[in-house]
Amino acid sequence: MTAHLIDGNALSQQLRQNVAERARALKNRGITPGLAVVLVGDNPASQVYVRNKVKACQDAGLHSVLEKYEANLSEADLLARVDALNKDPSIHGILVQLPLPDHMDAQKVIEAISPRKDVDGFHIASAGALMTGMPGFWPCTPYGCMKMLESIGYNLRGKHAVVIGRSNIVGKPMALMLLQQHATVTICHSATPDLKTHTLQADVIVAAVGRRNILTADMVKPGAVVLDVGMNRNDEGKLCGDVDFAGVREVASHITPVPGGVGPMTITMLLVNTLEAAEAAAH
Repeated sequence: MTAHLIDGNALSQQLRQNVAERARALKNRGITPGLAVVLVGDNPASQVYVRNKVKACQDAGLHSVLEKYEANLSEADLLARVDALNKDPSIHGILVQLPLPDHMDAQKVIEAISPRKDVDGFHIASAGALMTGMPGFWPCTPYGCMKMLESIGYNLRGKHAVVIGRSNIVGKPMALMLLQQHATVTICHSATPDLKTHTLQADVIVAAVGRRNILTADMVKPGAVVLDVGMNRNDEGKLCGDVDFAGVREVASHITPVPGGVGPMTITMLLVNTLEAAEAAAH
C-alpha cells in the first residue's frame, strides 16, 4: 500500500481563494483586512518566512505592513511599537516574528499584543481559549493540520492520536485540537521511553520535534494517517521532515510531504485568522 499524499499546496490554494473572496466582501464595506509583520534582527530563516507571509497577504487581497528593525532595538521600543499597532484601526492582525534577539523577553512581547489581533495564536488568552473550548485564534500550524485531516474527510471521534512534541507552538495546541474532535490523545516527547510502543497504537501521528527520521516505517500501524510538521535538512542539504517519508509512505494510508505539506498551510491559516480578526472588528 502506498499512502495518499495530502497536498498542502493544493489545499492552501482552495482556502486562500476563499480568503480572497471574503476579503473582497469586506473591501466592499470599506474595510481592508490588515496584517502587521514585525521583524527584529537579520535571522535568514525569519527573513524568508516573513517575505512569504507578506506575499501571501498581498496575493489574497489583504493589506500587509512589514516593519524591520535592527537587532539592537530595545525591548521598550518594540513594546511601544506593538502598543501603537494595537491602537491602529487599519491593522487587524499583529505578528512578531520569532525568535527575537536574546535581550528581549519573547513571552512579554507576545503578551503585549491585543488578544483581538493575536493572529499567531500565541497569546496566553488564545491558549486559554483553546484549552477551554472558547472562541479565539488557534496557532496556525496545528490549525493547518486539522484542516488537512478535514480535507480527507477523516473523523477523529474515538481514534487514537499520538503527537510527538510538546511545544507551545505545535505540540500542546495540536493535542487540544485533536481532543476537541473527540480523539484519544497521547503526547510523546524527548523523555518518552520507547516511542515505538505508543506510535504503533496510533490511528493518527503528528510528528513535530524537528528531528530527522524520528518516525520510521516499523513504528507505524498499517493504514495510519501521518502528518509531518518537521523542517530539517538531509545530508544533501535538501528540505525534509521528521518522518522517514519513503519508508512510512509504504505503510500509512495518508501522509503529508515535506516540502509542500504542512508548511504552506501554516501561512494560509495566518491569512484565515487575519481575515477573521477583520470580520470581527467590522461587526
